Amino acid sequence: MSLPEQPVSEPANLYREQRLANMRQLEALGQKPFGHAWPRSGRLAEIRAAFEENKTVSVAGRLMTIRGMGKAVFADLYDGSGRFQIFIKMNALGEDAFQAFKLLDLGDQIGVEGRLFVTRMGEQTIEVHRWALLSKALLNLPEKWHGLQDTEERYRKRYLDLIANPESRDRFNKRITIIREIRNYLDARGFQEVETPMMQPQAGGAAARPFITRHNALACDMVMRIAPELYLKRLLVGGFDKVYELGKNFRNEGLDRTHNPEFTVLEVYEAYGDRLTMKAIIEGLIPALADTVLGARAVTLKTADGGDEIINLDPPYREVAYADLVRERMGADWFETPLDEARRRAVAAGLDLAPGMSHLLITHEIYDKLIERTLRQPTFVTRLPKQLVPLAKACADDPAWVDVFEFVVAGKELCPGYSENNDPIEQRQRFAEQVGENPERIDEDFLTALEHGMPPAGGMGIGIDRLVMLLTATDVIRDVILFPQLKQR
Repeated sequence: MSLPEQPVSEPANLYREQRLANMRQLEALGQKPFGHAWPRSGRLAEIRAAFEENKTVSVAGRLMTIRGMGKAVFADLYDGSGRFQIFIKMNALGEDAFQAFKLLDLGDQIGVEGRLFVTRMGEQTIEVHRWALLSKALLNLPEKWHGLQDTEERYRKRYLDLIANPESRDRFNKRITIIREIRNYLDARGFQEVETPMMQPQAGGAAARPFITRHNALACDMVMRIAPELYLKRLLVGGFDKVYELGKNFRNEGLDRTHNPEFTVLEVYEAYGDRLTMKAIIEGLIPALADTVLGARAVTLKTADGGDEIINLDPPYREVAYADLVRERMGADWFETPLDEARRRAVAAGLDLAPGMSHLLITHEIYDKLIERTLRQPTFVTRLPKQLVPLAKACADDPAWVDVFEFVVAGKELCPGYSENNDPIEQRQRFAEQVGENPERIDEDFLTALEHGMPPAGGMGIGIDRLVMLLTATDVIRDVILFPQLKQR
């Protein structure tokens, strides 16, 4: 069999040539290098859980260790659920099958059938009576004891990271559990999961730079959605009263430890609800996830100095007004301070301000850079300036503020929640203020939908990647995304 050259290093090519030679010998002994389906009695973890001596089982997996002992071999199989020891001896297999087994390399995928027994050391083991090569590994796995340590290689070759680093597998298994439990929680409370367009004629629902693509069939440019909010609200108009969507958003912006241009968000809307309705969901969902994923309502994070910080996820969570936090940091007179003095005080506090920033923007820079990171325990920051949240309903007692929260944990915003604005006249005015001299950016179709009558509603959007970071005590967003964006080599 002739295989194309691969762009690998010289030592790797030498190992590959040896594996190719082993493969050819295996073919000569009747073992096809890339086999077919293999019937399994169950996954290895299931076999271990239902272990019964002398029971015959059929399993498959990847060879992770091989330990030769003359006319016998011990090896470990791994199938994604766990490892299991297998035992091969010549007088049980026959000489040809035994010699063929000794030509296998670490990383090869095999199927085995045999009898369960317990070794003298107390290890549950399969005595192999029959085996087959299912897929020949032509390249080496990462070195056994050190795994895949290079951070960029872990992201570029996630498949190797998952094989070599058990903590990575555990993290992504937890992510899968978190997403499943979110759906279970909402479904059990009468919410319906829906799907809205990922390609949209214009960006809406947030302020962000979109990715632009071309729709050839419609002969027009489209954007990848930055948020599903405006479409989900159309469904409220249409009579769906409890909906959620769990999917991808795309923002053509920077990469850092907490941001990825393609990210996963849960958006939830409930007709006839408000901010407090959404708050109640958060205070029920977060502890439910902690119970399922962690088995406890606390998570331990590492601090910058290597210490431990315990985040208590047991509700109720603190609630504090945005303005009160700013006054605590900058002084009780902050909102009455003239612009020049406010700028001076902000710079003195350590901020690098762009020219021409308004009092509002300076204030939010203070919150964003100096205050939010100090909110370590779960906190609902409420009553934000209305200019910052154009889709939210104004507070009944003061229309300068909107009835919203930002849910912050460990210094990161996990979720904004709103009493949604359902007034089409006010919404048009707020959109106009937001887009300035670009009125074509106003979503007229959404405003038409509002004019047909949207019920009062509560809504929120949870950043799933950040939530997984919290519940797995992870510092970097790329560590909770299976295939994060990277610059092409």
